[in-house]
Amino acid sequence: MANLGNITNTSEILQKYRFRMQKKYGQNFLIDTNILHKIVEAAQITKEDCVLEIGPGIGTMTQYLAEAADKVIAVEIDKDLIPILDETLAPYDNVTLIQGDILKVDLHKLSREQAKDRPFKVVANLPYYITTPIIMELFESHIPLTSITVMVQSEVADRMQVGPGTKDYGALSLAVQYFSRPEVVTRVPASCFIPRPNVDSTVIRLTRHTSPPVEVTDEAYLFAVIRASFNQRRKTLVNGLVNAGNLGVTREQVEEVLTQMGISKTIRGETFTLERFAELSNRLAQGRR
Repeated sequence: MANLGNITNTSEILQKYRFRMQKKYGQNFLIDTNILHKIVEAAQITKEDCVLEIGPGIGTMTQYLAEAADKVIAVEIDKDLIPILDETLAPYDNVTLIQGDILKVDLHKLSREQAKDRPFKVVANLPYYITTPIIMELFESHIPLTSITVMVQSEVADRMQVGPGTKDYGALSLAVQYFSRPEVVTRVPASCFIPRPNVDSTVIRLTRHTSPPVEVTDEAYLFAVIRASFNQRRKTLVNGLVNAGNLGVTREQVEEVLTQMGISKTIRGETFTLERFAELSNRLAQGRR
């Protein structure tokens, strides 16, 4: 089987199987070998590594990962791609193919049975509509991963690394920075894919912190506070938290905590740093008990 990553081989395999792109899966196949090499290099894959690839598509990047890694676990949601993957990955005995939705896969079971509980690296080309849920699931599940190297819409990559006070700053920025150190690897123009998407993409590596940069008494509560703070961006932080309904706090409690922190009651969530959110959630969680 010829290596993929160029328009000729990609087109041939798609035509052979009469494969039709499904819009609901946001399918765009990479046809630039330089970008493929950059992704594998950025993910720092070695022969010691176990790699989880989300959305292998027709196996373009999987082939490169299989040649660089000890083992690759590829999870593909589209059943129609499985026969293609069976062919394109046939030469690689170190690839395990799983058909399923990564958001429904038992990640702990996968880690235990496939990766034998050793740390692994995640590599993925993620469609825009599902990027945030997948990244949050990977981090919040606390499976033993060391890094996530993903290709995402450039706008999403920008959101992952910005700070307070910017229009792109939000819950995703805070979550990514709580769990990892984000670094942009390279920009990828729309011309590097078939079919050609409407926007450019960016490869970004999220290197997991050995321990979070802030201390919180309840991690899940921290993220509930963060999400509530950004659900209604035009409202004050107080209104966002009170209206959330799942935080177990009253307006009086929120205002009292802000006063204790020396912060105005009219503050908005987008001005809060991760450190301030950590302090806020710790104080609110204590008051709730």
